[in-house]
Amino acid sequence: MFRNISTAVKGCTEVVATTSTKAPCPGKPSKQTVPPRKIYLTNFTLQSSLLSKKALTPVTATQIRLVHTDFKIPDYTDYRRNSVKDPSASNRDTYENRNAFTYMVLGTAVTGTMFCAKAIVHKFVLSMAPAADVLALASIEVNLNDIPEGKNATIKWRGKPLFVRHRTTAEIETEQNTSLAELRDPEDDSVRVQKPEWLVIVGVCTHLGCVPIANAGDWGGYYCPCHGSHYDAAGRIRKGPAPTNMEVPPYKFINDNTLLVG
Repeated sequence: MFRNISTAVKGCTEVVATTSTKAPCPGKPSKQTVPPRKIYLTNFTLQSSLLSKKALTPVTATQIRLVHTDFKIPDYTDYRRNSVKDPSASNRDTYENRNAFTYMVLGTAVTGTMFCAKAIVHKFVLSMAPAADVLALASIEVNLNDIPEGKNATIKWRGKPLFVRHRTTAEIETEQNTSLAELRDPEDDSVRVQKPEWLVIVGVCTHLGCVPIANAGDWGGYYCPCHGSHYDAAGRIRKGPAPTNMEVPPYKFINDNTLLVG
């Protein structure tokens, strides 16, 4: 009713150019075509159409097909385990039991793999270790009774020459009274020896790795003929291109006649 009144009012307010003497506003409003309401295709509208059994138009973006025949569920009995076919059995195979068995097998395999990997790594590490003969020479014992006073013994230790010198009383006094200001690499004699009469050093020149000659040189200690480095009776550099004193290895006296190096 309100719609017709609004149309009539709208029509009466229009000004129409005419020569007729009749009123421009007719008593009955003219018919107007109203466009149909647009239906939006959503999940709600599709579900509503299905519930009301309305047929969907072919232009819809979604098609819903219903099965109008007897749909048979596939029979997978041939593929099932025999232990799970009987639901009333008390000891039948279940998913939990199979899962526990799977975890047990997996854990056993992982544990075995870890032990094998450990054995392989252990063998690989041992292959890089020094050989048995090298380990045997890692520490050696020196019989001091075989080295007379004033002499120097050369012994092979860890692939390097080892000098064990039995110093005389004059050599001990000379090295102990040497001023540190005269030395290129200042080091007191008491620091380099444990017993004054025994000097133990690695017989390698600190310049380029040559082997010096014992009881030679300007200071009566050691002389490297390669480039002219002179060492005193304490193995300290006194002259030549060598930058530092000769190395003192780790050693200890087992007794008065036996020296353990290494």
